[in-house]
Amino acid sequence: MKHQAPRHRTLLRTTQIALASAAFALLAACGGGSSGDNNNANTTPPSGTKLQVVTFGTSLSDAGTYSAQITPGFGGGRFTTNPGEVWAQKVSEYFGNTLSPAFEGGFGLPLTATGGLDYAQGGALVATGGVSNTSVAIPAASQQPLTWQLQQYLAQHGSFNANQLVLVEGGANEILGLVEDNNAAGLTAFGTALAASSFSTQLTNTTVQQAIVTQLVQGGFTTAQAQALFPAALLLQIIKADTNASTDFASILPILTAAGQLANLVNTQIVGTPKVAVVTVPDIGKTPAALAVDAAVKATPGSASAPDQALSLITAAYNLTLIQGLSTSIAAKKVVLVDTYSWLDQSIANAASLGFSVTNTATACNLTQMQQNATSYALANPSVLGLPSGTSQTVINAAAAVYGAQFASSLFCSPQTLVAANAPTTYMFADQVHPTTELHAQFASYVETQLAAAGIGKAPQ
Repeated sequence: MKHQAPRHRTLLRTTQIALASAAFALLAACGGGSSGDNNNANTTPPSGTKLQVVTFGTSLSDAGTYSAQITPGFGGGRFTTNPGEVWAQKVSEYFGNTLSPAFEGGFGLPLTATGGLDYAQGGALVATGGVSNTSVAIPAASQQPLTWQLQQYLAQHGSFNANQLVLVEGGANEILGLVEDNNAAGLTAFGTALAASSFSTQLTNTTVQQAIVTQLVQGGFTTAQAQALFPAALLLQIIKADTNASTDFASILPILTAAGQLANLVNTQIVGTPKVAVVTVPDIGKTPAALAVDAAVKATPGSASAPDQALSLITAAYNLTLIQGLSTSIAAKKVVLVDTYSWLDQSIANAASLGFSVTNTATACNLTQMQQNATSYALANPSVLGLPSGTSQTVINAAAAVYGAQFASSLFCSPQTLVAANAPTTYMFADQVHPTTELHAQFASYVETQLAAAGIGKAPQ
């Protein structure tokens, strides 16, 4: 893609990445090392209470679904600065257990159950994708949606229990699809529709703002939260009133639908016996991916018409839809809501005090070099491209470039591919959308603090 936007969904969807073992071995110069899971052997865990953690979600929470294929050749395996852990693993350790992937496979191998309890998979959507959209010719199904993940858990375990903490997150991949597909055509379409609506004029209308903020407060939000959510609520109101919304806002309606689907999934199939925490989508507009789109269209980050602002607005609208769908469960204290959106924004604003020297302007993994190495490998070994014999060099060159781009992801990142040895602790982002090891760890602490405030364990020291 021209904008070098995040490619994790494309990466895991593309059958050309079902590499032979030789390809992994020859590309080993791109990485090395091990996954390095940590075990907490303490009888009493740091949280003060032992809970079994079960996770459903996306690459943000994936403990290593694809690691069996990736680690031997690259030293990667998780979507972070490997061999670091993701936040869900840290939270699980805090409550006294090691969290491992429920399935391993992908990249040409069938998904095989492992007995682990992390069902999250890199590239997962909420309710679509995976098996239902996969040709029977493809030998393995990966990036299974959250609906599939939950079905697998229930088939294997029957039900949840009171000694479990269920972590749920999803929706980021639906939003990221706006910058990954068709050169951000969906994002452009949204911007056009928004500009043609009354959004900008109503945004500065104090009467409209007061009315919407009042409604949000009556719905359970604090005044500060309601004021922050006003633009997203206004957008949802405009979409609802638009008789041509199915055309005007076609690119984001599936995103909002996914939010409702996730809320329903939690309310009807998870809430009840276990403790449940639902994590909102981080502010996609604050990721390096969003800034890359800004640069591609020569927009000033933060300006009203810049893609990063549109992505922030869409993310907020998704989160608001999700929260409203969960409102009854939240009010009944059956769901702990974790506001990842505000947490990321505040973390970036206070990066220096948190120990970071690089925020969202660069990545800890040397994505350019990783892409170049993979492209060079494909040019030297064109058979991995799956092209018919007699293909012209021009076509091979183009296919090799596409092939190489798939490896510009933290999934393939290891100590050998970092921009600096200390990057996992001084950078906030591993690649264009995924956190570094340190940012994952800080998010885990934030989640633990939110859980403690809800009476689940004690806050980290």
